[in-house]
Amino acid sequence: MRILIIGEGGRESALAAKLHKDSRVTKMFFANGNASTDVIGKNVHLSEIKELRDFAIKEKVDLTIVGPEAPLVAGLKDEFKKHDLKVFGPNQKVASLEGSKAFSKKFMQTYDIKTAKAVVFDSYNEAKEYVQTQEYPLVIKASGLAGGKGVVICDTLEEAEATIHDFMIRRIYGDAGIRLVIEEFLQGFEASIIAFSNGEKLFPCIAAKDYKKAGNGDTGPNTGGMGSVAPSPEFTAEHQADFEKNILEPTVRGLKEEGFSFKGIIFFGLMVTKNGTYLLEYNMRFGDPETQVLMALMENNLLDVINDCMSGKDIELKFKDEKAVCLVMCSGGYPRNIEIGFEIKGEDKVKHSQLLHAGAIRKGDKVVSNGGRVLNLVATGATYEEARKKVYEDALPVHFDYSFYREDIGKF
Repeated sequence: MRILIIGEGGRESALAAKLHKDSRVTKMFFANGNASTDVIGKNVHLSEIKELRDFAIKEKVDLTIVGPEAPLVAGLKDEFKKHDLKVFGPNQKVASLEGSKAFSKKFMQTYDIKTAKAVVFDSYNEAKEYVQTQEYPLVIKASGLAGGKGVVICDTLEEAEATIHDFMIRRIYGDAGIRLVIEEFLQGFEASIIAFSNGEKLFPCIAAKDYKKAGNGDTGPNTGGMGSVAPSPEFTAEHQADFEKNILEPTVRGLKEEGFSFKGIIFFGLMVTKNGTYLLEYNMRFGDPETQVLMALMENNLLDVINDCMSGKDIELKFKDEKAVCLVMCSGGYPRNIEIGFEIKGEDKVKHSQLLHAGAIRKGDKVVSNGGRVLNLVATGATYEEARKKVYEDALPVHFDYSFYREDIGKF
């Protein structure tokens, strides 16, 4: 098979490393890829959907896997389908479950999916009036795609009014914030569950834990993820049963009622409170950095899983009875202002972990930083402590200017 993977982060490196072990995969292309994928296959610098379509036709690509959300929300699946090109992912309409928080919240409310109470606003004045009558903290979300940054927890009325102004008037996230979802704040811990879809049923993986804050002890600004562990240490069998009954099953019903059949991934972002498990959001693709720990533990052949889903067959997912930890090494200033182009040294001294490049590219015989999240170190062990010891030992000799990482991944 000839496979095209769209994306350039650690998630794509993890998927590539898993697929690379399969002898049926004869060629892999990556748009735009990174320093890891450059070794596994061929990086191609393409971004427009029509460019990707023409490339897939020319190179006789058998399967395209989409990592990030933007191409799916922009209709890549729809365009590829016109030319009988197989894509593991939803069409544009179904991708709106991620691309529009207003759309997904209405879906949740329509099908009695357990989620926070929320109201959608298109009017700046009405949104301002609403927050004057609410209890705090309060959560304000830009409805559109904002690179994972369009969610603000407001502790006061003043913060809420300023956030509404930033989103709707200043448009700090462009058109993503011209429609808002304002919802109640849920206190608890987050968990992530990625599920495969065969067009009829959803098959969930084990739950993972993502560390979103930039600083130790969950301090500082939100990021795309500073690390992850699997299985989630806090997510119990009781939480799982709650998730299946009140979120997973009604989601399946809703997808069928709406005619939203798709073959790909649906990601459940969860908040577990004293009152049970709630759905925060859907993503319609593999999570990052959750994918890194799930691929490290998955016993299944990934290509078999994807092929069976594409054929509408049921699957049985199996994971090792171990713990996995992913540590993300970042550029100084991330997630705000970052500099790139710094040489990465010491990779040859990594002994106990899988090193996955994310925001890193090859320049001649050097690997240099090219983004905010630069490297992932992934390890497994019988315990979380054993796995985290491996990644932190391996992180010590790896260096690039202004690099940093959290010191508490896997400590909970």
